[in-house]
Amino acid sequence: MNFGILTIFPEIFDSFLAHGIIRRAIESGIIRVTPVNIRDFAGGKHRTTDDRPYGGGAGMVMKPEPLTEAIAHARKRIPDGIVILLSPQGRPFTQPLAQELALRNGLIFVCGRYEGVDERIYAHIDDEISVGDYVLTGGEPAAMVIIDAVTRLLPDALGGADSAESDSFSDQLLEFAQYTRPPVFEGEGIPDVLLSGNHADIASWRLESSLIRTLLKRPDLLEGKKLSDREKAVLKKWCRAVEQLISG
Repeated sequence: MNFGILTIFPEIFDSFLAHGIIRRAIESGIIRVTPVNIRDFAGGKHRTTDDRPYGGGAGMVMKPEPLTEAIAHARKRIPDGIVILLSPQGRPFTQPLAQELALRNGLIFVCGRYEGVDERIYAHIDDEISVGDYVLTGGEPAAMVIIDAVTRLLPDALGGADSAESDSFSDQLLEFAQYTRPPVFEGEGIPDVLLSGNHADIASWRLESSLIRTLLKRPDLLEGKKLSDREKAVLKKWCRAVEQLISG
């Protein structure tokens, strides 16, 4: 997978690319990440990439010429990549969208700044994505979020076939509760089933944990989800237990 990042601050990505799963994915050839400095395509002594908006108003707008040339440059390096503008106006970034993007051969991110980009840039944009209903100073953090989420879905990136499949949101469920050493912490132990060595019982416990956590924390995720008979039984059992606790 090839990632291109168009930004006026490429150095922001130095630390991000040098650690953890992203670093290992780069070293193993699973991904290639190329930050491109938009200022390299800006003319004039000061390599200006923004200007005042027509019609007045606060802030600055990113100029179309440098962005257009930077996009053309990135398309030559990643000819099968799609160009994504990172913007609060884009479609929401979700786990299903991460899975969709993971099937692509290349992604080229346009990291906006200031009040946004000149509207005429959209002629060169294939998709527009938002990482949440809030406003960031620039698109760089959003690019990191998407690269991280997509990379972990690529074959061999996590080093375990089941790692990504058990992540939260992969099946419209939050991940089950996790425990590690020590076996007792601040007087609290861990569920006995996790020490039993019985893989079937552990799998059953994890499903129940996942369903209950989702119901309590993100019940909206269960809306429209096609529940299996096993999942329905778990939820009914838990709801009955809650009803008895309340009535008792």
